[in-house]
Amino acid sequence: MNPHEQWMTLLWMMVSGAAMGMAYDSYRVLAGELRFPKWSVHVIDLLYWIGAALFVFRMLYAANHGQLRFYVFVGLFAGVWIYFLIGSVTTRRFVVMLVQAAMSLLSILTTLLDVLLWKPLKLLFSLLKGSLKLIWRLMMVVLQVVWKLLTPLRAILRWICSPIISRLSMPAWGKKAADKFKAVWKRWF
Repeated sequence: MNPHEQWMTLLWMMVSGAAMGMAYDSYRVLAGELRFPKWSVHVIDLLYWIGAALFVFRMLYAANHGQLRFYVFVGLFAGVWIYFLIGSVTTRRFVVMLVQAAMSLLSILTTLLDVLLWKPLKLLFSLLKGSLKLIWRLMMVVLQVVWKLLTPLRAILRWICSPIISRLSMPAWGKKAADKFKAVWKRWF
């Protein structure tokens, strides 16, 4: 391996170390802001280290076809160290700002959905329910008035139909159903 490839590998490993530090800071801030459960922190740590190892070895393979030398570890350490000296505070502040912006956006969206969708639907439902109640009550009043107006006609109709009805015998279940219907009718009207 010539010196140019070695220096490029060292540079790529420094970039990989800085990227690992940035990912670790981002994850640490997110875990603090979003308050992950204690048990999930260990799982996420394991996933971070697996992802970091895969990323580093992918970068190493792209830089020098996967040849592992001492300067690779020096480059990783130097990248992480330089990142934590220079960029760690900025990254943490940026991630906190992103989390707060996302939370604000989520709050605004939930408020908009509540005001523009949920409350109008509730109002529409209550108006529909009130309208149906009003229509039902008006219909019952009209039916009661019609029923009272037809009282003389009912008596005449009963007098005319009584000979026919007396000859037809109604079964017991029919009488029981008619009695129930009359009871419900009297209770409603």
